[in-house]
Amino acid sequence: MQNNNQTVQQQPNYLKVFIQRDYSDGTSVKFQNRFPQELENRIDRHLFEATINRLNEYFAEAESGSCSTYCEGCLACITAYLVYICAETHYEKCLHKISKFIALQNERVYNPLGLQIVDPIHRGLRVIEISVLERPQNS
Repeated sequence: MQNNNQTVQQQPNYLKVFIQRDYSDGTSVKFQNRFPQELENRIDRHLFEATINRLNEYFAEAESGSCSTYCEGCLACITAYLVYICAETHYEKCLHKISKFIALQNERVYNPLGLQIVDPIHRGLRVIEISVLERPQNS
């Protein structure tokens, strides 16, 4: 029970913009690069599209099959997947590269503009969340 004299502190209400997955080419991880209206006058359209396109390229690289990824899979089967105790998969390496890219983009581009990109891995690769960090003006 709460006393009427106590004030409840609320967390700040930030605007969150969600960039949805693009399933037009199947179920591979790819995000829509359509510019959201909520970011109008907050970031240049070309910077936003370049970020999303680069993320899509990284995810395409992660899901691509090559001779080394097939050999990696064969080695995993032969060792009953014990090889993954001491080695990262190609996909994990690409996810680390994506996390570094997002951190760099936040530091150099998005944070100075009052924006923050949340790594899509934290949202189950379903959406890219962009938070508008500036507090809304009270009318």
